[in-house]
Amino acid sequence: MLVHELILHHTGAVSRQIALRDGGQEITFAALANEIAYAANLFLGLGMDRRDRVAVYMDKRIDTVVAMFGAAKAGGVFVPVNPLLKPEQVAHILKDCNVRILVTTPERLALLQPVLAGCHDLRCVVTVSAQATLQIAGLSCVNWAERATAPQRAAHRVIDGDMAAILYTSGSTGKPKGVVLSHRNLVAGAESVSQYLENSPEDRILSVLPLSFDYGLSQLTTAFRVGACAVLMNYLFPRDVIRAVEREKITGLAAVPPLWVQLAQLDWPAGIDEHLRYITNSGGAMPTSTLAALRAKSPRTRPYLMYGLTEAFRSTYLPPDEVDRRPDSMGKAIPNAEIMVVREDGTPCAPGEPGELVHRGVHVALGYWNDPEKTAERYKPAPGQPAGLPIAEMAVWSGDTVKMDDEGFLYFIGRRDEMIKTSGYRVSPTEVEEVIYATELVTEVAAVGVAHPVLGQAVVLVIYSLGKDGSVSEKLMAECQRQLPAFMVPARIVSRDEALPRNPNGKIDRKKLAGELAEMFEENPS
Repeated sequence: MLVHELILHHTGAVSRQIALRDGGQEITFAALANEIAYAANLFLGLGMDRRDRVAVYMDKRIDTVVAMFGAAKAGGVFVPVNPLLKPEQVAHILKDCNVRILVTTPERLALLQPVLAGCHDLRCVVTVSAQATLQIAGLSCVNWAERATAPQRAAHRVIDGDMAAILYTSGSTGKPKGVVLSHRNLVAGAESVSQYLENSPEDRILSVLPLSFDYGLSQLTTAFRVGACAVLMNYLFPRDVIRAVEREKITGLAAVPPLWVQLAQLDWPAGIDEHLRYITNSGGAMPTSTLAALRAKSPRTRPYLMYGLTEAFRSTYLPPDEVDRRPDSMGKAIPNAEIMVVREDGTPCAPGEPGELVHRGVHVALGYWNDPEKTAERYKPAPGQPAGLPIAEMAVWSGDTVKMDDEGFLYFIGRRDEMIKTSGYRVSPTEVEEVIYATELVTEVAAVGVAHPVLGQAVVLVIYSLGKDGSVSEKLMAECQRQLPAFMVPARIVSRDEALPRNPNGKIDRKKLAGELAEMFEENPS
């Protein structure tokens, strides 16, 4: 199955069900299939060749989904661009993966106009608007409405191993990299997730995460796989999310830890768990205190704690029945994947021994676009293959340190590029942050390593609290000294008057925090 066929394969009663809701608008699976065909004809009429990249730079709306899946149906590759990105960041993506067609709004196009001259592969801009189409020198500019009258054309031949999408990572180290996903990757991911979440056509899944984020895109593909309804949402405040869950009778809600922390501090409507069947977390460890608060607010809602990486979609999940026994576990491998914990030489770690998480299976992406060096660093032969196998199977070596217990459950220790190296020790930011969240004295916290002339790196806590307790830093430091070994105790606690910065995927931007702290320490090292 190809990714757009997740929509097209529904027939009978399911084809008449609502596939997408966007505010007051909604569209059935049958109508969505027709719109995708119109979009494919438009792109083909604009000269789109097989595997050409089509960037979609808009907020979350039905037309955004149509453009993405229409590009796939035509035989091209869709590149969803986070609407929060600035023109220079968008230009980097357009140039990096040689985008040929850009779908956007007139307002966003006006912002991009100064940087488009450097996007030498861009040939055409499609504007989604009822207004007259802007004209830009050197580019063919057409209106989205023309898809309705575009002549029907034969799509390019595509198989499930071909490229379907390029998703750009949030760029925690250097500029964002484009992860190339095949049709098989996306479809297998949807099948796996919908299997363990037990999704059905009766589900209503709220889509709050960016579609440029693999976790956000997964909400669409999972819903489409089973004939469920995806409700699109561009939220401003966490309270808006809770209201949408109640108003739309949402059954499934996915979010990242910073959003869950905010949602756990709000009042939830009574009876919301009569329809909210499950919640999921990925993109980082959910603090145990946050999970406890969420479960208290919606007792019958089942929590699924998950771990994933864009390079291999989703890797593990913890079944809700195991949450009480091991709330700090990231679970076991998702269906049709194998997760290994290995030493540097590729040999398996013993139970309890920290090692690198390696993911093998159908979800492993095709690599980083036009970057063989970084691809070779992350995509390497899977450990333990037979010596006589002539072509090595490639796996994703995550760079994340985890450990496995005697029963095979995995526990996250830290990301390699986020581990703090202090006094000869490697400190997991998550472990320090858990202690702080458990005090319930802060709204948000991040542990960051800052260069230190003696320690190598010093552990620095950045906190944000809604309260005005001037002694909170002293209380937190005392708690750290009580619970943590000396080398893990923060050298300094920095309090902010506003929420911690986010990257475009909604995660705390540790790189930005580290830069701010480095400047602060240079000015005042004491």
